[in-house]
Amino acid sequence: MSSFISQPPRPLYTADQAGDIDRRTIAAGTDGFALMQRAAAGAWQHLRTRWPEARALSLLCGGGNNGGDGYVIAALAAQAGLAVQCLALKPVEALAGDAARAAAMARAAGVPVEEWQEGSSLCGEVVVDAMLGTGLGGEVRGAYRRAIEAVNQAGKPVLAVDVPSGLAADSGALLGGAVRADATVTFIADKIGLYTGQAPDHVGEVAFCPLGVNARAQSDIVPRGVLLDERQLTEAFTPRRRTAHKGDMGHVLVLGGAPGMGGAALIASQAAARLGAGKVSLATAPEHVAASLIRCPEVMAHGVRGGADLAGLVEQSDVLVVGPGIGQGAFGQAMLAAALESDRPLVVDADALNLLAERFAGERRENWVLTPHPGEAGRLLGMNAAEVEADRPATAEALGRRYGGYSVLKGAGTLTAGPGGLGVCPYGNPGMASGGMGDALAGMLGALCGQRGMDDDSIRLGVLVHALAADMAARRHGERGLLASDLASCARRLINPGSDNLQSR
Repeated sequence: MSSFISQPPRPLYTADQAGDIDRRTIAAGTDGFALMQRAAAGAWQHLRTRWPEARALSLLCGGGNNGGDGYVIAALAAQAGLAVQCLALKPVEALAGDAARAAAMARAAGVPVEEWQEGSSLCGEVVVDAMLGTGLGGEVRGAYRRAIEAVNQAGKPVLAVDVPSGLAADSGALLGGAVRADATVTFIADKIGLYTGQAPDHVGEVAFCPLGVNARAQSDIVPRGVLLDERQLTEAFTPRRRTAHKGDMGHVLVLGGAPGMGGAALIASQAAARLGAGKVSLATAPEHVAASLIRCPEVMAHGVRGGADLAGLVEQSDVLVVGPGIGQGAFGQAMLAAALESDRPLVVDADALNLLAERFAGERRENWVLTPHPGEAGRLLGMNAAEVEADRPATAEALGRRYGGYSVLKGAGTLTAGPGGLGVCPYGNPGMASGGMGDALAGMLGALCGQRGMDDDSIRLGVLVHALAADMAARRHGERGLLASDLASCARRLINPGSDNLQSR
């Protein structure tokens, strides 16, 4: 997989891959119960660090290895002098293998194990979810479903072991319902589903404990993706050469702003300028030119009425951003048609994506990046938004197979997809749920592709900068009321070398 930092980003795996790595580790000579004890010790240490004042725990333990981890945690807590309530979702007598050994260890430490009953009170100051982990194959039902609901209604801090029960480890989708944890400790191989889809509402703070296992050593197991890391910015945005000039930094042309819809194109243009593009041109409806000159006079705004007005502008550009505010009428169709006729790299966003799905079916190229939200992705693939959200990683990959090039599937845990595989962005915040955020991203992607070329690294960088800029702006003034226009100045700080730029966030 492509990487532009000396320390490669953390690989992310599926549940099956993690299980395979676990089995290989045991087959290579590591005792399975010893591995379980390591996992429990890692979770216990995280719990004590996170909630050092807690003197009582409630643990809900399932029937597999995830439950076994819970029983060992119960033993460690009892040995440390905490009051321990241990509730079994599967009768201890029915346990087998390492899970049975773990339950015996808990009982030997003086932990009373009770069968969970609907209405059971959770007495601990902290609740430990060790019910299902990655072993869930379908929708949660029966006692497990009711136990999950009880945990969520208890109003107490929750530590999830490996994966919050009810959350799909491969996609971040809810399997009927999932525990809302304040922290999740995951083991051996980090799971892609902890960072996208519904996961941000359920995992809390994620801690990865490899347990001494190097998942990367299994070279035949190709990770499902990688976790993007803010450290990538420091190494990617090195100081420019002292002799650099604007011709070296790319010329971005934004095609957008149908009559009466000028704002999106202005946001995209300014974002491109703030991300370091050498030149930014804007082709928009004539009535928006004055607003552009007032807002950002450095953007070369041109009033256009159709495709015939674009020929010279396209030829002079290095990359096109098409879609912000173009609408789906004659203006938008003309803008997209002109972009598709060119050989320039394209960033395709907003209504250009809807037009691509409805009026330009069959288009495919390698030098473009599509940036849909779930609804737009669904239209591009003939799905609905719910189907997209049910498996976001699979959707991002499907866009690449169908349309070629690169894609950015926006939303919580934004995904990038390209020849280098999937990238998952763990940054961003709910304040980004406001108009214009996608337009800002499109402009940033255009600027970076113009300066660095269109590849996995440029796409991942654009997504990183966009999300981190939103986080910086939210820390300054809060999430509510965050505007897309707030991101440009924050993004500028992020891409300029100097430790104070990152530390001051």
